[in-house]
Amino acid sequence: MSTVDHIEALKAKHASLESAITQEVRRPHPDDDVVCSLKKRKLQIKDEINRLSAPPTSH
Repeated sequence: MSTVDHIEALKAKHASLESAITQEVRRPHPDDDVVCSLKKRKLQIKDEINRLSAPPTSH
């Protein structure tokens, strides 16, 4: 899998997590632990996307 494909897959997963967060928050009694866990996973994916998208650094 190329880096571009991997980034696209991560973006799709990121969007899926956003949807899951929205659904959980809209429930009558949202589970804060679930929301926190989903947000944490979403942030990890965003960090990975940013890391893969960053231009290589030269030493």
